[in-house]
Amino acid sequence: MHTRQVHRALRPYVADLIGYAYAGEPPALHRGLPSQHLTLVIALDEPIGIAWPGSPVNKFDTVVGGLHSTAVHIGESPNRSGVQLALTPAGARALLGLPPGELASMVVNLDDVLGRPARLLTDQLRESPTWEQRFDIVEQLLLEHWADAPAPETRAELSWAWRRLRETSGGIGVQDLAAEVGWSRRHLTERFTAEYGLAPKVAARVMRFEQAVWRLKAEPKTRLADLSAELGYADQAHLTREWNAIAGCSPRQWLAEELPNVQDLTYDAAAESEV
Repeated sequence: MHTRQVHRALRPYVADLIGYAYAGEPPALHRGLPSQHLTLVIALDEPIGIAWPGSPVNKFDTVVGGLHSTAVHIGESPNRSGVQLALTPAGARALLGLPPGELASMVVNLDDVLGRPARLLTDQLRESPTWEQRFDIVEQLLLEHWADAPAPETRAELSWAWRRLRETSGGIGVQDLAAEVGWSRRHLTERFTAEYGLAPKVAARVMRFEQAVWRLKAEPKTRLADLSAELGYADQAHLTREWNAIAGCSPRQWLAEELPNVQDLTYDAAAESEV
């Protein structure tokens, strides 16, 4: 993994700029988990295979995925390297020229969004020999596109609601959120869903789930009962149900499959199935 903090002007729009390269064979299956960011990926070799659970695999040389509430499956492809960006919802408007709601629960070719600049970007990245040069190329394209095609800003009330959900990791109730912005719960839900593609309650679930993912990545041996209490789940059974609904597997199964190098990780599927 190769990372770099993006140019200061892009930081409200791009959370992460990452280059990835597998030394050996890529995993047969990787779960693209929901988060508070849209995902943009440019493959540097073979196309990326992506599928929603139960749907066929589609192949992409460049792909942008909107906000979503269930994991996508990435695999069935020899793709080994690429550049990946995590875009904020504001970044969708500023850099892609679209409100994030138009891309919600979708994966599409970046060419279909940006046109010729996306095709040129792919060619230039594949011809560049170093990660620093590739990152420079990506930043330059985004800076030029942002300057040339400014998009309308999101309503202040919606930006506030999104920020409050982020600050509380989904811990604020929709009724309280509506009271803070001065709208009815129904009006907030309608406008929020139109802008982001997820209802506020669903976005809150995703952000709390994202916190759980971060914690387990950092501390894989965390007791699920402790994690449940810390993040405001009713109990461990509630946490496990949410993981199965969102990721398609239990927390410990995800750790065993996605982070196989975690030392001394014990995974007891039978025990987890009881909660």
